[in-house]
Amino acid sequence: MHTIQNTLYVMTPHAYAHLENATVRIDVEREKKLQVPLHHIGGLVTFGSIMVSPALMHRLADEGKSLVLLDDHGRFKARLEGPVSGNVLLRQAQHAKASDGSHALELARHIVAGKLKNSRSVLMRGAREAFDPEETQQLTRAADNLAASLRAAKEAATLDELRGVEGEAARGYFAALNLVVKPQARDAFALNGRSRRPPLDRFNALLSFLYSMLMNDCRSALEAVGLDPQIGFLHAVRPGRAALALDLQEEFRSILADRLALTLINRGQLTVDDFDEREGGAVMLNDKGRRKVVTAWQERKQEEITHPLTEGKMPLALLPFIQARFMARTLRNEMEAYLPYLHK
Repeated sequence: MHTIQNTLYVMTPHAYAHLENATVRIDVEREKKLQVPLHHIGGLVTFGSIMVSPALMHRLADEGKSLVLLDDHGRFKARLEGPVSGNVLLRQAQHAKASDGSHALELARHIVAGKLKNSRSVLMRGAREAFDPEETQQLTRAADNLAASLRAAKEAATLDELRGVEGEAARGYFAALNLVVKPQARDAFALNGRSRRPPLDRFNALLSFLYSMLMNDCRSALEAVGLDPQIGFLHAVRPGRAALALDLQEEFRSILADRLALTLINRGQLTVDDFDEREGGAVMLNDKGRRKVVTAWQERKQEEITHPLTEGKMPLALLPFIQARFMARTLRNEMEAYLPYLHK
């Protein structure tokens, strides 16, 4: 049995989340839509114009539960939480190693290796399932290029060089991802490179939305073990940027977000009707589309896997927490090197 602190996602425009005794109640136009015991909720995530009562904010802060505000498109806006307890010695070790060039490079190298290996597994799986021999060949070639990037990452002498290797590998990976989409869905879900702010096609809009939810889970996992999400190794430190959460996210992007995106597209669970196009070419999931994706995301996180290091069965939802713990152990010198999660 695993107790997973559930995240409550509120997406209905103009919904009102408030406290009623020991429950969180969600009203839409003064009508009750949902009521959940507070102790069943690990955090509250709101999309767009959602109202949250001050009493609920205070209670969440008192109980160490986070309130995350995302905009209509799923981009992170703000986070409300109580005082940070955390382990001050762990944070000191984190800051010291982030400031040490060789330590930072070594940890960043393992993060990139995890990302490249998991990205490669997505392409290899696509190659096995492709019907067209030429596409199988193209996907295999793209996977081989990621293997070459892995070797280059091991030899990178500086963080900038490593970031260059990772960036080039990502471009090749996203170019090949179109071939993992079923032919009949390619017109509607063509991926024209990776575009972020704003997404310029439906595939990018879906990826951005999934990455935003994954980012929130990674940040929560780091905070849960007492790490500072702002101080990263691969991602440069910038004001307002959760660099370590971005680092932790890398090994999960392909296996959690990209695979789910491909499943939703290939099974026809998402259609063009789940997206809206805005002025200037921006494409966004609409309310109906977001609901489908959040439901699929929550279901995906309940799927069980066996972690290769702990050898225990666990839901995918616990992966960021397990890996955040390994990161903390690495920074405390309890582990020789950070070992990213590698999906089979």
